[in-house]
Amino acid sequence: MKIFLAGIMQGSHFGTLVHDQQYRQSLRTILEAHWPQAEVYDPFAGHANSISYSRNRAREVFLEHVDMCRRADLVIAFIPEASLGTAIEIWEAWQHGRTVVTISPMVHNWVVLLASAKVYRDQEEFQAALHSGQIDSLVKKSKTAKTD
Repeated sequence: MKIFLAGIMQGSHFGTLVHDQQYRQSLRTILEAHWPQAEVYDPFAGHANSISYSRNRAREVFLEHVDMCRRADLVIAFIPEASLGTAIEIWEAWQHGRTVVTISPMVHNWVVLLASAKVYRDQEEFQAALHSGQIDSLVKKSKTAKTD
């Protein structure tokens, strides 16, 4: 299974700042424990200095990541506040029939609601759903729908 770990990076910062990215390691650890054979792709891991990329390099990397979301079996999105890049990633994943699970307190945001198979308010709620098998069911349901 291929999992894309989407989530806030720059958010609404006006300067060359990046939000705390510790959530990525936490989620990666949880996901790899649950699905040891999964390929978990973290876009920040290979692009920690992306804030300084040229416009052309930024476009190249972003479009590559969006394409990965279109092909992933599961996109996990961490959105504690508005994130333009993550919104595009989850929208494209949803448009291509991929399973999107979002961790966000923005449970009434239209993009979050429409593009997500399920929204969890925080990491604890997400982890409980993962352990209960709820997320496995969402992925299985999505795969079944693709083969029907």
